[in-house]
Formats: sequence, C-alpha cells, structure tokens
Amino acid sequence: MLFFTQCFGAVLDLIHLRFQHYKAKRVFSAAGQLVCVVNPTHSLKYAPTRCAAAQTSTEQDVLPPCHHHEAVHDPQLVPCTCPLFSCPWEGHLEVVVSHLRQTHRINILQGAEIVFLATDMHLPAPTDWIIMHSCLGHQFLLVLRKQEKYEGHPQFFATMMLIGTQTQADNFTYRLELNRNQRRLKWEATPRSVLECVDSVISDGDCLVLNTSLAQLFSDNGSLAIGIAITTSKVHTAENDM
Repeated sequence: MLFFTQCFGAVLDLIHLRFQHYKAKRVFSAAGQLVCVVNPTHSLKYAPTRCAAAQTSTEQDVLPPCHHHEAVHDPQLVPCTCPLFSCPWEGHLEVVVSHLRQTHRINILQGAEIVFLATDMHLPAPTDWIIMHSCLGHQFLLVLRKQEKYEGHPQFFATMMLIGTQTQADNFTYRLELNRNQRRLKWEATPRSVLECVDSVISDGDCLVLNTSLAQLFSDNGSLAIGIAITTSKVHTAENDM
C-alpha cells in the first residue's frame, strides 16, 4: 500500500505539472515563447549561509568573501552560486554551470525570450524558484524568492544574474514582464554577477519586488508567469560599431 501510495502521488504530480505546462503553452504559444514550468523548493540554506557570514564579517571590518572575485581572470575559487542550499562546493567560474546542473539539477532553457512559470505561489516563505537561461552565448541565473522581509509580510523578489563577472554583466540588459487581465508590469535592469550574493541583491532591492496582493493580481490559479527577455546593452552595441 505504501508503494502504491507513493507511485500514485508521483503520477498526480506529473499530471499537475503537465497541466500547468499545457496552460502556459496555450497562453504564450501565440507569442512564440518557450515556457519553463518551475516548481518551488523550500530553501534549506537559512541556517547561517556563506553570504550571511559575509555580512557578519563586514560588521567586524573584514572584507566579505562574496566580493573577492571582481577581476576577469581571478584565479581564486568561486563558492556555489545556488541560492537554495548552503552548499560547500567551490570551483572556477567556468564550471559553475555544470555544478548547478549536475549537483542541484537546475534546468536550463535556451532562447532570447522565454516564460518562467512559477507554480504554487501560495506556499509559505521562504521558498525559491530558480532556472538557468542560456542566451547570447552566456548563461544567466533567474531567481524568484518568496521571503518575509518584514515579519508577517511576505514579498516576492525576482532577479537575473549573469554566470560571469560584473564587467561581462554590464554588457547586457534583462527585462522581466508580468502581463495578465489587461495589466502589464515591467522591470528592466542590468544583471548582477553571480560573484555577488543573491541575498545582498534582494537586501538592496535591486530587483523586481512584488507584495502579496500584487503577485495575486498577476497570478493564475496559484501560478505566476514572468516573461524574460535579454538583450545586449546599447553601450555595448555602440562600442562594437566603433
């Protein structure tokens, strides 16, 4: 009976996932956009993290380890950039993608414009939704987090980070768009580098921020669809033309 129950539960989860994907494709197929259905993961890293330790060390006038990798050819190892877990892995920047895919099973989607469909938005904080986006010869990390910045008031934070240096990130512009019920909300910015901490990006507020009521306004049966587009920045284009 236990085996049957587990198998039946897995089948129901698969049916639910395919149904969510079908709904997303029906809505966005007219625009020719790829859809990635992303299930939530309760973050296991809110026991003290590498980034939290960095903030503590800053208070003690010690340079935080999350900002030791600004040089383009920095030989130092990079800590795991996955915001879901307190992962002890370290490696060179060029192998971060393979680590995220093999160890954390992070999905990667290719295309200039995609749709990030986050399911089960009603789950309690802290919860994360995360994918990798391959575009324009680079890989980006999209993180959507539900977190209580103030006790009893959960908010949603969405940001795009380049798996590369900040100098490389400055060459791109990303756009996050919510579009439902004749309402449209856009956030456009330069991506941050994964050499920074996702926690610090959220703390700075340099990302798309939604309160619960606004997220519900754009959600559909507990799922939130975010359109993603990445382009090269105008400054970068002008330099190439010169």
